[in-house]
Amino acid sequence: MIPDLAPTAWEQGDPYERYIGRWSRRVAPRFLSWLAPPGGRRWLDVGCGTGALTAAILDLCAPASVAGVEPSDGFRTAARKRLPDHVALHRGDAMGLPLADASVDIVVSGLVLNFVSDPVAGLAEMARVAVPGGTIGVYLWDYARGMEPVRFFWDAAVALDPSAAGLDEGTRFPICDATALRELFLSAGLTGVEVTAIDIATRFPAFDDYWEPFLGGQGPAPSYAVSLGDAARARLRERLRERLPLAADGSITLTARAWASRGTVAQEHVARNTPKDEWR
Repeated sequence: MIPDLAPTAWEQGDPYERYIGRWSRRVAPRFLSWLAPPGGRRWLDVGCGTGALTAAILDLCAPASVAGVEPSDGFRTAARKRLPDHVALHRGDAMGLPLADASVDIVVSGLVLNFVSDPVAGLAEMARVAVPGGTIGVYLWDYARGMEPVRFFWDAAVALDPSAAGLDEGTRFPICDATALRELFLSAGLTGVEVTAIDIATRFPAFDDYWEPFLGGQGPAPSYAVSLGDAARARLRERLRERLPLAADGSITLTARAWASRGTVAQEHVARNTPKDEWR
């Protein structure tokens, strides 16, 4: 029997940084360049995690203000260490944002929407806090095909343990696809929807640089890896070593693909909810 790893554990900032965070930080600037926002806007980063996207907004977008919303205390602590004091960090999630209606100009979310229980409702909540004509933008890893560091892991794990297929993000998160993401944005009532791919080259100097972050226990694949007994984990390690494309110098170069989508809040958008007073 496979372990019950849901809900997914995303709590500790440092293991996340070693696993996915180093690549997340490279996606964020590319996403913002594609979004091409004007300066002087009020921003909200939904599911800000350890602050990769928030930091990129500060560096590249000349914002009037930036706020982040994150449910994990551990991630907020990590973000607080990395971000300036004037960045407001709120406890909350995409299903109930602790902001007033039409209070920001641009709402973004990086690598989060697939973990939201109702993605269409989450996008609608982002639209609620944005002004009419405001921008909503998200990006997600292409777990089924293009996120190769994770794809190789699950292909090897399922080959050894078919029951692990139920944990594979490629099957668990069907919205991480260009067509599905576009349909989600349209279903949430957003207009002018566009989708693009962002490819990041991920180079690991040696096999252990690839393997060891999976032992941090943060996220579905690492949680599965640490749940295994020593013998089963050693078999998985060797299976990966056999399948990964090792260069003559022992390095491994893979592609991490993210799908990005953006849309505009309709001018006739009517806010449906106002947050509780204590959240303001």
